[in-house]
Amino acid sequence: MSTNRLSIKEIRREWHLVDAKNKVLGRLATEVATILMGKNKPNFVPYLDTGDSVVVINAEKVAVTGKKEKQKVYTRHSGYPGGLKQATLDKVRAAKPEEVVFHAVKGMVPKTKLGRQMIKKLHVYAGLEHPFKNRLKEQDGK
Repeated sequence: MSTNRLSIKEIRREWHLVDAKNKVLGRLATEVATILMGKNKPNFVPYLDTGDSVVVINAEKVAVTGKKEKQKVYTRHSGYPGGLKQATLDKVRAAKPEEVVFHAVKGMVPKTKLGRQMIKKLHVYAGLEHPFKNRLKEQDGK
């Protein structure tokens, strides 16, 4: 008996549409990261990018539990002295609501070259409108 090995030619990619409206941020991010990594497929292998593309809509309406709206802090640094910038979840959501979902999903994919390749297949939009409607319709027709 031999082991079946998956090659790049055998990978079939699909497009998934996920509506973030009233979904808890962490649970949504876990679901999306699983699809991006390809762990929902029977032919998953950890050394290849077998995942699908994901379009997340209604990112502005994602839910958070507890007091995270005021207590969760996003931190970034410019690299210069005194360049530390911090913003709470409610401020980030007001300015760029899609960044909240993107940041949560990015934290759940591997921190490797493969993870950077996977995160490129994530497309997050604040509202209902997105430019991938034709690709999603092709998938429904199959």
